[in-house]
Amino acid sequence: MKIRTELIHFSEALQLECGETLDSFDLMIESYGELNESKSNAILVCHAFSGNHHVAGENKELGIGWWDQIVGPKKAIDTDKYYVVCCNNLGGCAGSSGPTSINKKTGKVFGKDFPQVSVSDWVNSQKILMDKLEISSWHFVVGGSLGGMQALQWSIAYPNHIKKAGIFAAAAKSSTQNIAMNEVARESIRKDKNFYDGDYYDKNVTPKSGLKTARMLGHITYLSEELMDSRFGRKFQDEDSKVDEDVNFEVENYLQYKGSKFSELFDANTYILMTKAMDEYDAGNSKGLDQALRNIKSELLIIGFYSDWLYPYQRGKEIQIAAMNNNIKSSFLVFNGENGHDSFLFSSKEYSNAIEKFIES
Repeated sequence: MKIRTELIHFSEALQLECGETLDSFDLMIESYGELNESKSNAILVCHAFSGNHHVAGENKELGIGWWDQIVGPKKAIDTDKYYVVCCNNLGGCAGSSGPTSINKKTGKVFGKDFPQVSVSDWVNSQKILMDKLEISSWHFVVGGSLGGMQALQWSIAYPNHIKKAGIFAAAAKSSTQNIAMNEVARESIRKDKNFYDGDYYDKNVTPKSGLKTARMLGHITYLSEELMDSRFGRKFQDEDSKVDEDVNFEVENYLQYKGSKFSELFDANTYILMTKAMDEYDAGNSKGLDQALRNIKSELLIIGFYSDWLYPYQRGKEIQIAAMNNNIKSSFLVFNGENGHDSFLFSSKEYSNAIEKFIES
């Protein structure tokens, strides 16, 4: 599989939903496979909030791609047949313009001063990328969780430039509980002594403790109770493999490890920005979902998982009902999934077949 990673600079200004403007911006992208002569085999993959541009294959710095089980040669999204593109979203910390980028006006890192971006802003920047690649229409735009929100927004905002959309483990808007969980995570970061109101770059420190706690909380919501019971139960952690001396149970050790690893790699201001974008997205806005979907021309594949309690499958059903009310060609599927919300990341025969058949249909 041919993998290309590149940082693309865009000199045009981007008007953001918050009212601010980026005079220029960068997007870190990764692409797989080859674009055919008619440019009709292009697929856009949208990442979830803590994801990045590295979808498949192995990268020395980023490891195995976050959707490697789904994207690749002879996989559900077949890179032998399709040209697959993914970009690190604006506001991210994996190369695209964001809080860790240099503000050309000040010569310093943006930090907390990077403007609040939205799902619509990401889609608009991806449309500019699409134009740069001289692709007139995506054959398929797909994502899970926050990536699924982007796929939905693509079908709403650019109905003439997308043929199919895959909306997995997602919702048309976050629930009150989702927002509450994210606010607790953000507060743990803000209360870290090394946060310095978002200006920790100048202090040459990072709020690792707050980031660690935020990720531990988030990780609990990504899993299912059944998975945690079967994988960890109430088993005690071996003394020689404890990551912290205060740990007693295996599940504690697991969360401590995941949180610590994440705090070494992710940016705190990006965490706050991305979760706010997720909270604020509402496909229906004041119009209602039925009205918002009325101009969609693409086919929709909506997938949920019974074990997902962060974005329960009923949230996907709401999108399906609105699609049916607008006579939009759509399919709604629910799979068992053994990994809770994270189930969209893992291949199963039924799940992969559904994606492949939808793309090929």
